[in-house]
Amino acid sequence: MRILVTGGCGFIGSALVRRLIADGHLVTNVDAMTYAGDARAVAEAASSNAYQFIKADISDAAAMAEAFAASCPERVFHLAAESHVDRSIDGPGVFIKTNLVGTSVMLDAALKYWRGLPENERQAFRFIHVSTDEVYGTLQAADPAFTEDTPYAPNSPYAASKAGADHLVRAWVETYGLPALITNCSNNYGPFQHPEKLIPTVIRTALSGQDIPVYGSGENVRDWLFVDDHVLGMMTAAETGRTGRKYNFGGNAERTNIGLVRTICRLLDDKRPGAGKYEDQIRFVTDRPGHDLRYAVNAGRAKDELGWTPSVSLDEGLSATLDWYLAHPDWLSRDPAEIARLGLAREEGART
Repeated sequence: MRILVTGGCGFIGSALVRRLIADGHLVTNVDAMTYAGDARAVAEAASSNAYQFIKADISDAAAMAEAFAASCPERVFHLAAESHVDRSIDGPGVFIKTNLVGTSVMLDAALKYWRGLPENERQAFRFIHVSTDEVYGTLQAADPAFTEDTPYAPNSPYAASKAGADHLVRAWVETYGLPALITNCSNNYGPFQHPEKLIPTVIRTALSGQDIPVYGSGENVRDWLFVDDHVLGMMTAAETGRTGRKYNFGGNAERTNIGLVRTICRLLDDKRPGAGKYEDQIRFVTDRPGHDLRYAVNAGRAKDELGWTPSVSLDEGLSATLDWYLAHPDWLSRDPAEIARLGLAREEGART
């Protein structure tokens, strides 16, 4: 198939690109190459004649029209987004531009392209918008997991911008008939993740002998999904999912942040022993403003309608992920300013 991927040099997007190329598809990767994009993540795919790269911003309407014309896609996977909550707290404007405006531009470009296709190709075309569980807000300890029918209640600028993008996709389906669907995933992890994220941060700080930072008391709970399982879910939804439908993808692997960090420390003790226990480097730091307590995803619809379930347990995935980072130490070496603590800025009177 001819497939257009936005954000294909990011963490999840690059995993998708690598899988699509390995499966024999023709892939056009559109990425603005902001700080979060890294060409090394698609280096192997880029050596294939089936891969095409376009450096462009998804909020550039002319560039997106050209991307559709150049790739003639049968599938579009829209992953390009600003995704770091801390950065959204300090500078929400870029999140609104990329996640909201950029998605509207992508939808307009897709709609114009789709309307110009022959009828049989119109029937086969799919637009997959990749979103997050954070649009649903937060859960208390005893609450049932998020379902696709959970009302939206975003609590960060990042989550709000993704919620808005989800609503735009739904509107383009209902108003214009664009054959699109939405996927919402829990926390992804695996190789090639940006060092600002939690798991790479723990590995980097542990190995360098620095304090391992944990927000607040560390009792916030997340559901963890290995990135390759998520990729398979997205691809399955594109092939057998229903137009206009939402699908949640989760790893069935809830863990408190402090529990996850301690697990990583113990794995590092075995894989890369240091002078002492890595857990001794853990330090609790000022919490993120509006830090959601718990995310948990009910992926029952994906199982029932798509036949998808996660295949990699958290313990297996963490072990494989640590092995990859230990074998690629250069991935964790970044300009300190690029991975400095963000997300403490807020206006007077903001909720805590």
